[in-house]
This record gives sequence, structure tokens and C-alpha cells, in this order.
Amino acid sequence: MSPTALPAAGPEHGHVTFLGAGPGDPGLLTLRAVEALSSADVLVAEHEVLDVIRTHARQGVSVVQTDADPSSVSPPGTGTPQLTVVDGTSTPAAVPAAARDAAHLVMEAARGGRRVVRAVSGDPGLDTYAAEEMLACAAAGVPFEVVPGVAAAVGVPAYAGVPLRDAEGADVRFVDARTASDRCWTEVGASDGTVVVSTTLDSVAAAAGELVSAGRKPDTPLTVTIAGTTTRQRTWTATLGTIAQTLKQAKVLPSPDGGRPVIAVVGERSAAARRDQLSWFESKPLFGWKVLVPRTKEQAASLSDQLRSYGAVPHEVPTIAVEPPRTPQQMERAVKGLVTGRYEWIAFTSVNAVKAVREKFEEYGLDARAFAGIKVAAVGEQTARALVAFGVKPDLVPSGEQSAAGLLEDWPPYDPVFDPIDRVFLPRADIATETLVAGLIELGWEVDDVTAYRTVRASPPPAETREAIKGGGFDAVLFTSSSTVRNLVGIAGKPHNVTVIACIGPATAKTAEEHGLRVDVMAPEPSVHKLAEALADFGLKRRAAAVENGDPVTRPSERRPGARRRRSTT
Repeated sequence: MSPTALPAAGPEHGHVTFLGAGPGDPGLLTLRAVEALSSADVLVAEHEVLDVIRTHARQGVSVVQTDADPSSVSPPGTGTPQLTVVDGTSTPAAVPAAARDAAHLVMEAARGGRRVVRAVSGDPGLDTYAAEEMLACAAAGVPFEVVPGVAAAVGVPAYAGVPLRDAEGADVRFVDARTASDRCWTEVGASDGTVVVSTTLDSVAAAAGELVSAGRKPDTPLTVTIAGTTTRQRTWTATLGTIAQTLKQAKVLPSPDGGRPVIAVVGERSAAARRDQLSWFESKPLFGWKVLVPRTKEQAASLSDQLRSYGAVPHEVPTIAVEPPRTPQQMERAVKGLVTGRYEWIAFTSVNAVKAVREKFEEYGLDARAFAGIKVAAVGEQTARALVAFGVKPDLVPSGEQSAAGLLEDWPPYDPVFDPIDRVFLPRADIATETLVAGLIELGWEVDDVTAYRTVRASPPPAETREAIKGGGFDAVLFTSSSTVRNLVGIAGKPHNVTVIACIGPATAKTAEEHGLRVDVMAPEPSVHKLAEALADFGLKRRAAAVENGDPVTRPSERRPGARRRRSTT
């Protein structure tokens, strides 16, 4: 058995995994952490930690929340626990409503042989309460293991572009300002090494004062980072003597967020000149931008991943809903024709078309083997991936443009010598264009153009999203077709004039302008990924212009509402 293999849970005591969830970025979870989460029966964690880990838990896993109020910043075990289920359906709390210490919650959750993951922010070895909970498990005979995580004191400086050590090998000291003794401050004050201080935003100045009183020079550089490793991250550079003034001038304090945790790095390694060169995360082209993607989660998955790589926060809003055709007979005849050998080809022009055919197959008790002897075409990579997930490897995917026109470029003409059958099955939407049908006929093929699904306007998004769209809460919106423009405006209203409008091509841009929108970005070619690249390039130029002019780098939504914008030539 490998060192990381899951041990068997006891029939009475169960098993507990104390797991480090890292400093906030879900991508920093270790492979071992993901493995443990996937087999957990119960998750025990604070609200913010649950947001990081729950996507890796299996559906139906129970969740014990150790802080009753999601906005609470109380230590684990001081709030009222609540039990919910990850898949979104609520169940009655299985834990008494009175406040209970987290150690008792963990052991109670492990009863009956259940596997419990007790997740904490950062690393369990540096958590104030995890050791006490482990000792309680040991005393009660509950077997446990520890899965280390990326400690905030190490991960946050790395994301802020603040190296803690270099070739000179400076000493590094870690201090928790909330529990540090006078002796601790005296020792780090007498040192000339790097000091990493875990504290809160409104206590940074006090911690700086402690270091100065202990012997550090007031002009010693420091950086302060809040919400580290997330797209809400923000870093300020100052000195021990000026940090209070810096935060005040930046209008950061006083603030209701004063109690939020921060990581301060003190020493020459946090000098501004060094951070300017190493701040890789906050300098991403779309860092912190809230980008509206008017597509379903399935359609937007790869696009949203690409936007995240640029530092953006994608928000998917479906503008269309997919429904079955009004009369199913045509689709039923075509699927039966697949089985009886009526077709030489079947061409899929969307993921929805794959889904429609797959559902019809399942209705008849068929599977991917029914495609034996039939050539399969996919309009693009995303549709091809949906086919592979179905168990079908497409024979033809466009080598160039991923569109109906691109598919026609590679489609072979009908040859009666080599093609025993001259018919193509084309399952698609009720509003699809005739480009592919006309092109196939021109190549000599007979086409059964079948409505596999209907597209209708989606229901309006939640009121909060509608207000954000109309009120300038989004930094940008990506329009991938004329219909997304019409449908978004129809169900949610027109985006605010501070929002950057990005369109996939001239036709979509024209529709946007017809709806009173100013187009800032247009993709150089009709591809959603090229559209995302164009928006990132726009953001990069915008950031560079602000830096060159000596202006603060802000997001479009941070501009004064109603401010005039210069038209971009991007």
C-alpha cells in the first residue's frame, strides 16, 4: 500500500483527515487533498474553506459548517454548526444548534465508520486549533491522518511577487501577530532577516509599531497583501513607518473589512523595485475583471478557463435554453436510419446536437456501437470532445476555422465509386443557418436536415445579476453571436456604458451597436478563444497606459459611473 493510500475506516470510530486547503486559490490543493475529498462522507470546515474544497467532493457529501454566519471570522468551533448537502438540497441539521467545539464536531461526524475531512485554511501544522483537534481524536481512539497544504505565510508572498529568500540566504521568521509575545517581537526586531507577519488589516500598523519599538528601522520596506492567491488580491508597498499613512491615503482604512486577515512581509526582499519585476499574479491582463459570458456552463467551460488564466472572474449567464423538437417523429426516423444503414455520414454542429442524439440513443437502448460503419464529423474541438465522451472518435474535424464553412473546406465530395451511400444525417438546431446544407448539396451529397432541438430564450438571471449588468458591476461582456446580444438585452437589460463590450465578429458587433452598445474589442477571427485573447490584449494595453501615465491600475467597473470613454481601436 502506498504511503498516501486511504486507510480503512474503523466500523465505530471512522477516520478523520486533517487537510490543508491552502491560502485561497483552489488550484493550490494538493493531489492527495483532492483524493481525500473525493472519498469523504463528511466535510467539516469554515464557510470560506468550503468554497475552496467542495467542488472536489462527491455529490451528496454532508457538510458541517463550523461558522454559522458566512461572514463570520470567528475561530473554528466558536459559531453554531450547520449541516447542508453539497448538491444543493438541504437536510435537517444532524448537529445540535448550540455552539460546540470543532473537535467534538469532528469526532461526532466520524461515528458509524464515516470518513471525515476536517479542512482548514493554509496548512494544518500552522493552524491554531488543528493540533488540539488531533489530540482529541487520539484520546478518543479515532484514527486520523494529516494532508499538508500550502501555508498562507508562504503562498501569499509568492503570489504577491515577494521572494522570502535569495542566494544571500537571509533568515526568515514567521510571526502570528495575534498571539506573539513581547519576547517574540524583541527577537524578530533584533534580527535583520525577513519577517512574515500574519495579522489583520486594521492591525498592520500596530504590528509595524511593535517591530520599530523592538529595533527595526522605520524605513524598512514592507508589503501588505489581502485576499492573497485569489482574484481579489491586493498588495500595498510601504515602510514600517509609513504603512498607516499609505493605507489611509489609499482609502483602505478605516473599513468594515478591517478584520480581514493579511500577510505582511518585512525586509529588503519586499522592496518596491523588486516587486515591480516579480508581481506576476496581480499584473495579469484581466486581473480581477468580472467578465460576463452569456453562454451555458457547458458551452463556456473552456472559455471560462481561458479567462481565468488571464486573471479574470468569469460569470456565466445562459441566454438560450434548449428544448426538444415540437414533433419528435423526424428525429426518431433519422436515428432508426442510422441503425439500418441509411447514412454514410453524420455531422454534428454543436454539443447540443451530440446531447440530443445521445439522449435519443439511450431512449432506444442504443450506445456508441450504433455508429459502426458510419463516418462522423464534428464542427470543432468542443463538439469533438463531447463525441469522445460518448465513446465516438470523429473522423473529420476542421483543420482550419471551427465553423460550418471550415467543415466544408475539408469535407470530401461525393464519389459514387468509393461512397456506397450518398446521404448525410445533419441533426441541429431549429434556427441553424443553411450554410452547411447548401455546401454539402454542392459537393454532391443528399442531406437529411433534422431538427434535433429547439433554442428558446432563457429565463432572466437573478435580480442581483441583472442589476450588476445594468449598473456597471461587470468589467466586460463577451458576445459570441448576434443572438447572444439580443437575448441578453432581452432577459437582463443593456450593459452599462462603463462595461467593455467584446464581439466575436462584424455581424455581432453590428447587432451590439444597433442595441446602443459601444464595441471596444473585436476578435481578429471568429473564434471564442481569439475573442478572449483580444480582450486580454485590450486589458494589457489599458494597464500599460495607466502605468505609463502614473495612474493607478483600475478595472472598468471602478471608474466613475457615467464617465466618458475613448473609443478603442483594438
